[in-house]
Amino acid sequence: MTRKYSIQETGPRIESFLRQIISDAGFDLTFKVELGDHSNPDFENPDLAVKFEGGDVDYLLTNRAELLLALELVTQEMLGMHSDDHSRIAFDANDYRALRIEELRASALAAADKVKSGGNYFRFNPMNSRERRVIHIALRNEPLVRSESFGGGPQRGVVIYPVDMPAIPDLPALPVPAYSGGGFASGGARQERPPAFGDRGPRGRGGPRDRDRGPRRERR
Repeated sequence: MTRKYSIQETGPRIESFLRQIISDAGFDLTFKVELGDHSNPDFENPDLAVKFEGGDVDYLLTNRAELLLALELVTQEMLGMHSDDHSRIAFDANDYRALRIEELRASALAAADKVKSGGNYFRFNPMNSRERRVIHIALRNEPLVRSESFGGGPQRGVVIYPVDMPAIPDLPALPVPAYSGGGFASGGARQERPPAFGDRGPRGRGGPRDRDRGPRRERR
């Protein structure tokens, strides 16, 4: 992939923007804009990486790196990046991204084994497009299962099902958590689902799915 964003041209804009945010928020954080890490080129191949350190770095990684990914997104919006280019700039701290890729890859292979042995589908909880891509790539050499993205918006996730199953079965909609100010919660308390948690589902079909949004194979 040809580099589109450079340290010389894009780096100063990122630095100015993040310094202001960090200062206003009062975080004990430092960061450095570097060339992208290509240690996992099959899964990520960013032009630039922004790596954080400091006393408050744990806040960035809480709740599956919710704040880290939020900073990444608002920075991409500031730069006016098209969504197709979002993978070109990656925020990281304490090697979170590499660890998360390995976690997702292992979860995908474990789910595929369950599908092959049980003959049922396996549904992952909603995840962003990068994480869905990791699941799809991890299973591209698994001839006995298929993986497809399913759902829309923040409810979009991945379903793995046997290759001889003609289509994804009808799946019940996942419950939408209520927003409680500091995060999404159920019953007034923040809840964190395990990253590998999914719905293996019964042998029968579930409830109706959104036909307008329908499943589409992830191609990124």
